[in-house]
Amino acid sequence: MKEEKKIWNRNFIVALVGFFFLFMSITLFFIFPLFFEQFGATKSRIGWIMGIHSLTAIVIRPLFGRLIDVKGRKRISLAGIASLILIIPFFHFIQDAGALPLVLRALTGLGWGISVMATMTICSDLAPVNRLAQSMGIIGVAGLFSVALGPLIGEEIVNRFGFGGIFNASFLFLIISFLCMLVTKETISLNNGSFIPSSKFKLNISVFALILVASLPIAHGAVRGSVVYFIALFGKSISFDRIGPFFVAFSAAAILTRLLMGGLSDRYGRKRILLPSVCLISLNLIVISQVQSFWLFVLTGFIGGLGQGLIFPALSTYTIEIIGRQHKGLAIGLYQTFFDVGMGFGSAFFGWISDLSGYRHMFLSAGILLFVVGLIFIWKAPPPKASETYVIS
Repeated sequence: MKEEKKIWNRNFIVALVGFFFLFMSITLFFIFPLFFEQFGATKSRIGWIMGIHSLTAIVIRPLFGRLIDVKGRKRISLAGIASLILIIPFFHFIQDAGALPLVLRALTGLGWGISVMATMTICSDLAPVNRLAQSMGIIGVAGLFSVALGPLIGEEIVNRFGFGGIFNASFLFLIISFLCMLVTKETISLNNGSFIPSSKFKLNISVFALILVASLPIAHGAVRGSVVYFIALFGKSISFDRIGPFFVAFSAAAILTRLLMGGLSDRYGRKRILLPSVCLISLNLIVISQVQSFWLFVLTGFIGGLGQGLIFPALSTYTIEIIGRQHKGLAIGLYQTFFDVGMGFGSAFFGWISDLSGYRHMFLSAGILLFVVGLIFIWKAPPPKASETYVIS
């Protein structure tokens, strides 16, 4: 008999707090590109330094995504957070835009790739199974709060203490995250306890279908990279003193959307929600490319947040259902891998476009790319599988 469970239970809340501070430790670095201006680094070089974080996460996630299902979520989450705790202090030794920041960002990408995937899986395990998209939306809300607060707090820290304060704050947030995950109880039983994950697993999907499934997360990651890693530089280039309000507006809209409408795809289907999400984000990128006033700049942050709030629960749950809910750790790992492929290569690619023709053409091309890929995905990507049965204990 299926045991009913409230979505807001103690373990879910503690794990969610741990996920929030883990995310905060990374979002502080959204203003890190400003650190390299003093060294005269090119935009493409900054793009590589920021994007390498995502690229190394790509390497590690498929392996550890499967290990999460086989070995358990908690130990891998703790291992990933611990590795970040060890790496962050070395950022104090950066003196230029050369090899050291590139190596450190690559190493943090490895720790991030492991920890965020496992932590998200723990959180989703602790929520009712029939509200998967809603729980993924709530998990995403914790990330969005950090997206709003990270750059805002980061700006204040830099103004008061310099970038060394950013590194210290990130270290503190990781300690808090580690302690939260340490006390979180990992509890999940699949298919009434009869399912035992095997170390041998074959992905039951054709290569062509997998490419289609991957296309939208990759494109979405690429355009997110163009915003996350270059919006601060773009704002400064048109004489805006602060970019924190953009991220606050973005996160506020995405949080409201996920809390109020995060379960829409549970009710109406994944693709029916993905289509308007893609259109909204694409159109907003085109508007960003034409921004002249500060308040329109902030408004584009809000509109982008609406699209982000809709797309994440639907797209992440779609991927889980395509791979199979009994392989949730692997599915979340693949989804994040696809997204990080876009973030990593997209940041470098759009940085190159920006070097050639400026930020406005970069955002315009990002909007067109997402729209075209989104239409192909909605038309051709396979429908998700029927949900499997879970018991959360």
